[in-house]
Amino acid sequence: MLSYFNQISRGRGAWFLLMLSALAFEACALYFQHIMNLAPCVMCIYERVAMVGVLGAGLIGMIAPSNGLVRWLGLAAWGVSTGWGLKLSIEHVGYQFPDPNDLFGATCDIFVSFPSWAPLNQWVPWMFEASGDCSKIVWEFMTLTMPQWLVIIYGAMLVVFGLVVLSQFFGKPRDRRLF
Repeated sequence: MLSYFNQISRGRGAWFLLMLSALAFEACALYFQHIMNLAPCVMCIYERVAMVGVLGAGLIGMIAPSNGLVRWLGLAAWGVSTGWGLKLSIEHVGYQFPDPNDLFGATCDIFVSFPSWAPLNQWVPWMFEASGDCSKIVWEFMTLTMPQWLVIIYGAMLVVFGLVVLSQFFGKPRDRRLF
């Protein structure tokens, strides 16, 4: 199995699929925001930025997947973005379902806080401006909230990422020569 993951990581198709899946999740987020009028909260926006990172990782990997340096840059971007997205979505679930023993309770910020060199909420406010409440549950599917689905999505992406990274060390790419 690892040789299979090694082989596909060296082609553009898998990287394109990674980029396309992240793009589909971003499109869903924008659909929820602009068509269903569900206001994104600060954590939603940060989780969205993490997904843009996964999208960027797919683009990096598509540049030259057979080149080890480019492939590892794509893998690094994928791992960091997916790990960050998983951390954020777990934290977001904690805001929606707080620990009853926590006397002070955790709350998220009211406004997004991007670095001064990349104020995404000012550059692209229709995508990166938050106006919702992190603790409010505004949507459920199969009894799971959006952040809970993101835990599953980012968790699955992290498992696949782990397999692909392992395949770089232990999976030998198949020889495509006929003779």
